[in-house]
Order: sequence, then C-alpha cells, then structure tokens
Amino acid sequence: MSRFSKLSHVIWPCQYHIIWVPKYRYRVLKDKVGYEMMKTIRVYAQRLGCEVVELNVQPDHVHFLVKVPPKVSISKLMGVVKGKSAIQVFKQFPYLKKKPYWGNHFWAKGYCVDTVGVNAEMIRKYVKYQGNYSPPNGSISPASAI
Repeated sequence: MSRFSKLSHVIWPCQYHIIWVPKYRYRVLKDKVGYEMMKTIRVYAQRLGCEVVELNVQPDHVHFLVKVPPKVSISKLMGVVKGKSAIQVFKQFPYLKKKPYWGNHFWAKGYCVDTVGVNAEMIRKYVKYQGNYSPPNGSISPASAI
C-alpha cells in the first residue's frame, strides 16, 4: 500500500499529529466520556474525508494522528471536531455543563499541530501507546519519541 492518497487531480501524503486539551486541562476524558469522545472524533473526521490513523484519548488531552486531504484546512478540521464533539458530550453528559467553570465551552482554546514526515511510524506508535509504560515490542517509549 502506498503512503500516498489520491483525489481526482492530486496525490498527497498530508499527515498531521494534533494534540488538544479540555478547558483548564481537567481530567474528564475518562470512562464513558472518553469513549464517547473517541467515537465522535472519528465520525466527524471521516465526514470531512479525513482518515484517522491513530486516536488516543487520555484523561486530560487527546492525541490525534490523521491524514487530511489538501482541500480541508487543519483549522476547519479542528473547528468541526472540537465543536461537534463538545456539543455531543454536553448532550450525552449534561452534568458536565452544570459545573460553574465550564459554561458552554468544553475545550481549551487552540491546539498543537505538527506535520508527520519520514518518522510517521514512530509517531503512530507514540500516539497508540500514549499512557502505556511499555509497548509490546519495546521499540519506543514516550520519553524518547518526541
């Protein structure tokens, strides 16, 4: 399988590693909330034509490795993913909205994005095993990955 993807007039390998956090970095992305977040992120990324390579939801942040077609900007992808996922989580778990510090905002402003090039496999493993102390093959540790 080629590392390139195709559209009608373009061949592209645009892959990004994106990280973002809930407001105040509260540790709310666990158990059912984390599972719902994972489903929602996948659904809305795929609706924009993006391919989710790896997705790891930690209690206080999200790691997202994604292939994005050139016609979709990263800011549009993140606007849709963060906006729709916040709406979905507040709908599924209304107790989160009642906390005085949330208001109508689930995510902190902004995100960290990095392009993935030659080291794509290393970054994929880092995202996949984030939070685990020892990956099965022992080939990468979170401290040495980035």
